[in-house]
Amino acid sequence: MMNFVSFSPHFPTNYLPFWTNLHRMGVNVLGLADAHYEDLNPQLKNALTEYYRVSDAHRYDELVRALGYFTFHYGKMDRLESHNEYWLESDARLRTDFNIPGLHTTDLARIKRKSEMKKQFLKAGIPAARGRVLHSLTEARVLVDEVGFPLIAKPDIGVGAARTYKIQNMSELERFFADPLPVEYIFEEFIQGTIETFDGLIDQDGQVVFYSSMVYSDGIMEIVNQGLDFSYTILREIPTDLTKAGKKLVKTYGLRERFFHFEFFRTWEGRLIALEVNMRPPGGLTTDMFNYANDIDIYREYANIVVNNCFEARVTRPFYCAYVGRKYANHYLHDYREAVATFPGKVVHQEQINGVFSAAIGDYGYLVRSPDREEVRQIIAWILQKA
Repeated sequence: MMNFVSFSPHFPTNYLPFWTNLHRMGVNVLGLADAHYEDLNPQLKNALTEYYRVSDAHRYDELVRALGYFTFHYGKMDRLESHNEYWLESDARLRTDFNIPGLHTTDLARIKRKSEMKKQFLKAGIPAARGRVLHSLTEARVLVDEVGFPLIAKPDIGVGAARTYKIQNMSELERFFADPLPVEYIFEEFIQGTIETFDGLIDQDGQVVFYSSMVYSDGIMEIVNQGLDFSYTILREIPTDLTKAGKKLVKTYGLRERFFHFEFFRTWEGRLIALEVNMRPPGGLTTDMFNYANDIDIYREYANIVVNNCFEARVTRPFYCAYVGRKYANHYLHDYREAVATFPGKVVHQEQINGVFSAAIGDYGYLVRSPDREEVRQIIAWILQKA
């Protein structure tokens, strides 16, 4: 019987079906986290063969003891996964130390450092924004001579748009370097365009068995820094150049049996420029959106890949599916409860968003689907209409 360690199985809550489906397929799902057992979802409790609680999931020595306990009682661990960017490093370290298949510590630099991602983009033959890690104002002035203003400054290791800045001129650049930088920063030319993603699932042989794409309403940096409303839409038609570039990156990284979330800029001229890679499912409610957009069960298909290396769902992309996020600081024309009644069968889900994600995607989210993109746009506009 396969032993699968689910690290942080309680969070995010919409990932519960990953673990229930593995359980249904006969896998020993072994939960590991610092949450109290009595606080776990009853369905999650039923899916877990056993749960090991540590006092603090950041304490690696406790995680090692937990894996040792599981190994002693169940034999070798076959898989370990959280599907969570926050625990990516811990996942890899435990896999390395316990010889579990998947991403290991030697893989971390090229999947976490934006400067290393840029090398992989170039290796795959995909254009990337010009820029590099800089440590001084003198180095920054050289880059300005090459690419001009504005510059985008962001932590070389970072998630989303946290501590990301748009530097417009030399005085702002000088202020940025006035104090020592808290972490290594990469500086890049500013690219005008929209963000398109290439997201999907890879089987054990490295083949992309499912892929999807979404378009953001605005850049995450602007949304976080300016408090803008946010929406993004899963497309029915995926651009050929995006599919080609995304599959090249999968091959370049040599990925196996995991989700991926790649981000690209689409410039106003139509060029595709790689932005960053994430070796996990897209965040928020996007895995649920895969299901609504395609009338499939991506959670079951992931379990099917793990257990049988088989993807059985038929993907026809019958719907556009959008996430729409509201922020409590804004005042909207329509009450948050009106959307489902106003657009029956179109607004298919709504929920309060965990505060960990709210700065980027809003405090309250809706999922909208329709075969007509214009109808999706109209419903987004209705939900976000200000009072």
